[in-house]
Amino acid sequence: MSIVTKTGDAGTTGLMYGRRVPKNHPRVEACGTLDELNAALGLARATATEKFVGENLFWIQKSLVDVMGEVGVPTEDLPRYVKAGFTIITPALTAKLETLVKEIEAQNISFKGWATPGATHHSAALDVARTVCRRAERRVFDLQAAGELQNMEVLVFLNRLSDLLWLFARWAETKSAPV
Repeated sequence: MSIVTKTGDAGTTGLMYGRRVPKNHPRVEACGTLDELNAALGLARATATEKFVGENLFWIQKSLVDVMGEVGVPTEDLPRYVKAGFTIITPALTAKLETLVKEIEAQNISFKGWATPGATHHSAALDVARTVCRRAERRVFDLQAAGELQNMEVLVFLNRLSDLLWLFARWAETKSAPV
């Protein structure tokens, strides 16, 4: 089977359960931005010099697959999605991010005022991921505001994730600073 299906040549794309929508549909925009976020996290993970960050970015990437799955399913198909055993984003997943935030904040990271990205390759990659995360949050909000997403926890998760990515970048800068 080829990756080239030609089914999108007319400007539509397929969603789970066979529905087709225009490629600029808010659901496709949200999923596309989440996909960009996952790629940006992959770059940040590839540049990680500390196991702590790399391992956490990896589980976050895996969690983003669940986020993309839920966001990619039209509201009317969500019961079918859940019945099939797919994961829904819950406060427990967001709590894992909050635990990491507290752990990093307790490590005496240094920052003054607004951070300027680029102190290191790794912190810059984390800042790119953070900005893509904020855009993904806006795209998911657009979907929710249009009544196309019922689970507000997806937005909470993305909001915590962007906070965490900012902290990871500052943590990376602190770790690389001369003592």
